[in-house]
Amino acid sequence: MNKKLEIEYLVGKKAKLNITYEPFSLLILNFLNDLSVTLDNNFNNKNYPDLKALSFFCRKNNILSLKNKHHDKESTRFGLGLLFHITPSNIPTNFAYSLIFGLITGNSNVVKVPLKKFKEIDIICKAFNKILKKRKFSKIRDMITILRYGSSNELLTKKYSLECDARLIWGGDQTISDIKRFNTKPKNIDVPFSDRYSISLINSEKLLKLSNNDLINLVKNFYNDTYVVDQNACSSPHIILWDGNSKNQSKKKFWIKLNDLIKKRYISPMISAVDSYSRLVKEIIKNKNIKSYKSFSKSLYVITLKKIHPNLFLEKTKWGFFFECDINNLDNLNYVTNKKLQTLTYFGYDKKFLKKYFSKKNFNGIDRIVPFGQALNINLIWDGYDLTKILSREIEIK
Repeated sequence: MNKKLEIEYLVGKKAKLNITYEPFSLLILNFLNDLSVTLDNNFNNKNYPDLKALSFFCRKNNILSLKNKHHDKESTRFGLGLLFHITPSNIPTNFAYSLIFGLITGNSNVVKVPLKKFKEIDIICKAFNKILKKRKFSKIRDMITILRYGSSNELLTKKYSLECDARLIWGGDQTISDIKRFNTKPKNIDVPFSDRYSISLINSEKLLKLSNNDLINLVKNFYNDTYVVDQNACSSPHIILWDGNSKNQSKKKFWIKLNDLIKKRYISPMISAVDSYSRLVKEIIKNKNIKSYKSFSKSLYVITLKKIHPNLFLEKTKWGFFFECDINNLDNLNYVTNKKLQTLTYFGYDKKFLKKYFSKKNFNGIDRIVPFGQALNINLIWDGYDLTKILSREIEIK
């Protein structure tokens, strides 16, 4: 750590940061595939499911699949130039995905990582440094700077805000407002990823018909959406809406199976037990909409609500604290959708049915609708932004 300036360079201190490519260039695809191989071969990822997911995302076949889905072969596009990434403090691998988005779209990148010393950040940066030593990736060395500094060091934020062509700002609403105070180029593009919340939808009748093995798999998918990141991700649900005529039986089976899995897998932070119990007491005192509540364990609290209403879910939860509520039909979703709602995870509904239903309903919210187990699967369309287009410029040729 440079004490004078309080800056720690993790990758690329001398990067030139003035190189751009076309989106999905072969050089970048090969670089990301090497990152995937390096993460798999050189580090023990068994205890880091988020690193395994990152490695899988970076595979060449996956990036080529994204290219086929998002890249217009008829257009002539290049990166905007320099991207400045301000990444959140609660998700260790978020900075890597943000950087990868910048590279895929053909941009040079400055990435500010959180002050908290996540082990995952160290592992990923070591992998970057290892790969960037290869001669074949010498050009990419000048496209990446990853650094750590405190929010009090406003000079650096001011510097990169003035130099960059776009800022990707991940964090709370207050963080985004603070960053927007800094002047930028006239054509700068800000892409803010602000405070969001997410919910789950379960067809109770379909759940009740599941075999024991299928129910266990469903619960594992829900666990991966929530407990892997302590519910910190904006896409992790904190309320479950139950539809259908078998709600009570389905709830009992679901929560008991989840609690069994938690006992086997989840290592909760020491503060979580006190935090969750305090939240429960707060809800009991202030929330007049509580029908019942149950503590299955120190890592699973479930509050059952009487009814849904527009301002119900604005305060997020974490560490295995959930709300649940019954709905009469899918139209009830209109009560809870707003600009803060990001992801709806679901079970028991056909994709074609959902696509037809939501194409006719102009809900004021919901950017993603995905099956259980895919809440954390970040993609080039995120928070409603098509990053391939936003982070690149098109040259019109007639």
